[in-house]
Amino acid sequence: MQRLILFFPILFLVACGDGTNHQEVGIDPPSAVKAEKAATPDSFDATFADGMTGAVFQHYLKLRTALVNDDGGDAAAAAGNLAESLGEDYPELRTAATTIAATDDVAAQRVAFGAMTKELEPLLRQGITGGTIYKQHCPMAFDSAGADWFSDTKEIRNPYFGERMLTCGKVIATLE
Repeated sequence: MQRLILFFPILFLVACGDGTNHQEVGIDPPSAVKAEKAATPDSFDATFADGMTGAVFQHYLKLRTALVNDDGGDAAAAAGNLAESLGEDYPELRTAATTIAATDDVAAQRVAFGAMTKELEPLLRQGITGGTIYKQHCPMAFDSAGADWFSDTKEIRNPYFGERMLTCGKVIATLE
């Protein structure tokens, strides 16, 4: 019994240590923590019948990524580049792109992006010669009216809500 009485205090001292072996951990305040931003791929799987369609799709992906990141400035720049790469045969698509390029207001850009996506679909369907483009849909966009967008991956990155609802949506079709 005496051994147990001596054993427990010694065990307590060994387990607790002398307090000198502590590690300090720094914690960043919430304002210092930033979410990782989505990135536009340098290349994608899809191939196209002509260089214009490939360039338009690349600029569209940059625009979509900027909207995912809630970045109106990058969205405007990407839309401007998209408008410049279009041929004369696509006035509605050019109008949507220039509307986005003319503002840094992400909410207004998202409305025009929805219209742009509708206008872009025939061009992509006719122009794709290889690979896969994923048509994705968010049922909650625009007061639950829903809206589509195109992606080079199955992974959902919602351009209509950005970080608020980053993964809201699903793949509804593929263009091959």
